[in-house]
Amino acid sequence: MACDLSAGRNVPCKDVVGGIDAVYFVDFGDLGAITESSDEITDMAGTFSAYKYLVKGANSLEQAITSSQDAGTTFFEQTLTLNLQKLTKEDMVQFKLMAFGRPHCIVVDNNGNAVLAGKDFGLSVSGGSITTGAAFADMSGTTLTLSGSEKLPANFIAGAVAGNPFAGMSSATATVVVGTNS
Repeated sequence: MACDLSAGRNVPCKDVVGGIDAVYFVDFGDLGAITESSDEITDMAGTFSAYKYLVKGANSLEQAITSSQDAGTTFFEQTLTLNLQKLTKEDMVQFKLMAFGRPHCIVVDNNGNAVLAGKDFGLSVSGGSITTGAAFADMSGTTLTLSGSEKLPANFIAGAVAGNPFAGMSSATATVVVGTNS
């Protein structure tokens, strides 16, 4: 039966940290055909631009498992929460476009793992705020929450290296666009 367990798990070493280092946004559908092996993405066939957002502080990717015995269904609710410091008119244009679309999001954590959230259906901006802050020490910037439902949890991306999560994708033509604002 396809849902029988196939492995156990020990208590792991305490050699990881939390948090996100960067998020790469790719317009929905631009990744092309995605090849998977053993629940890991091993190739992408698209020609696309990936817009890199470096992040610091309280940013996270949460994946809630929703399963119904009565309906016989299981899905994964992916929620990406970003806190982006500083307000700029250039950023406002991009945040508006992001809110109108449903990008694929490649999330690179502080351990160097790269995963693809919104693989089949994309992630949609479901909330957020643009704030100047009230006190001197308050954040002046934007918070964004992107969420989406997927059949499977976010897949790890094979061959990802620091600064390029697409390094192992031999069929992809990825142009990484880094931010230039200060």
